[in-house]
Amino acid sequence: MKNFNPKWKDFPDFIIGITKEIWEDRGIATLDHYYDEKMPVRSPASIVVGNRNVVAATMATLAEFPDRTLYGEDVIWCQGNDDGLLSSHRLRSTATHLRPGIYGQPTGKKLVYRILADCFAQADRITDEWLIRDQGAIVRQLGWDPKDFARDLIAREGGPDNCVQPYQPENDVRGPYTGKGNDNEWGAKYADILARIMGADFTVIPAEYDRAVIGEYPGGVSMDSFAGVDEFWLGLRASFPHAEFAIHHVIGRDDPMMPPRAAIRWSLDGKHDGWGAFGTPTGKRVHIMGISHAEFGPWGLRREYALYDEVAIWKQILLQTGDL
Repeated sequence: MKNFNPKWKDFPDFIIGITKEIWEDRGIATLDHYYDEKMPVRSPASIVVGNRNVVAATMATLAEFPDRTLYGEDVIWCQGNDDGLLSSHRLRSTATHLRPGIYGQPTGKKLVYRILADCFAQADRITDEWLIRDQGAIVRQLGWDPKDFARDLIAREGGPDNCVQPYQPENDVRGPYTGKGNDNEWGAKYADILARIMGADFTVIPAEYDRAVIGEYPGGVSMDSFAGVDEFWLGLRASFPHAEFAIHHVIGRDDPMMPPRAAIRWSLDGKHDGWGAFGTPTGKRVHIMGISHAEFGPWGLRREYALYDEVAIWKQILLQTGDL
């Protein structure tokens, strides 16, 4: 960890530590140090550039959910370019909807949802980021259907011409991270599994997953065994059967006291032209940003965590169909 503060015992300690310091300890001003003034933060909902915009977004979230917590479940990381390090950080967040904000008038409802974030850090600062929140889980717990929430959000943001535009790769902002991950065998194994699934070879599920696998998927859904994994991935691929699947980043790790793990950032880009998890085909082009974590055991892949943003997908579709 070249040029990092020596108080951090390792890179996961840095990632988990600054997350708590910023959000739970209210050290929002530390973002001026920990986040670069030119860093891009890409989420399915938007692209935000610079730490000042991150400060504004952080304050807005904490105003709406003042008791929010972010519990670090895992940090799967690798060496990066230019003395940097890349983490894929999985968090379980809790929050109570106590004040008005982007999610509407306060409901008093308590939320639990996951976040997956890929962060590139250099010299004690985050300089590049990809972030996915389980918006489907959030809005469902607030009493919304993701499609209906997306429609309402477009209206509250000023309509299709003025609303915040979802992320599209053609509008991306280039950041300093140029790596693709590492060459650990577990990352390669998980990449092969996902590529086979996206190539419609669903026989890979009983062949490579533990029969007792637990899958944690968008909408806060937990699925059991082969049938649950198949239902999730088939539902996604069936909605976008001709979309191009791409793997952008692969990490595998073997660490003491941990199972072999892998983290993959991936995308689907193409038309919503099939019947599946997103209902009636619309023929509209959609870009899906995805991040997945996997843990392996003696009988195969035993835990899988995969996220995409259902609200951002519906927002892309609705902005094109005009069904507002």
